[in-house]
Amino acid sequence: MEKAATLADAVKTPDQLTAVFRARGRKVTAQRQCIFRVLQGDVSHPTAEAVYEAARAEMETISLKTVYQTLHELAALGEVAALDLGTGTARFDPNVGTVHHHLVCRSCGRVRDLHADFTGLQVPEGAGDGYEVGDAEVVFRGLCADCVALRPAAAMPR
Repeated sequence: MEKAATLADAVKTPDQLTAVFRARGRKVTAQRQCIFRVLQGDVSHPTAEAVYEAARAEMETISLKTVYQTLHELAALGEVAALDLGTGTARFDPNVGTVHHHLVCRSCGRVRDLHADFTGLQVPEGAGDGYEVGDAEVVFRGLCADCVALRPAAAMPR
């Protein structure tokens, strides 16, 4: 999984997540602390299965059920965002400290944060069917640089 030092202020540390869990009356186990460490600075928007594999490298006895439960508790507490980006499985974004959007690769499913300002984005008047819109998320779909590089020369636009 990919890590980025630039998220240091946007993502809570394992110690901070431990404190949040304790403050909200939730148990803090060694397994949960392992999951917190795996999430720190992860910019890949991992699936629960990817978190599980990374956590198993550190703690062989961790269960996939524990990973799912912990990720969903973190999402319920607002400490990670559970994303449905159309990749076929839920992705988890520990970057809840900054407003951002997402780039999704149609080929490999890679997800990246997009830090761009779409301040004026809104539902056109009369088109919202009475919805009270609070915020908007923009998802751009296309091909990541790696998948573009793998494309055969014949498929390249001229």
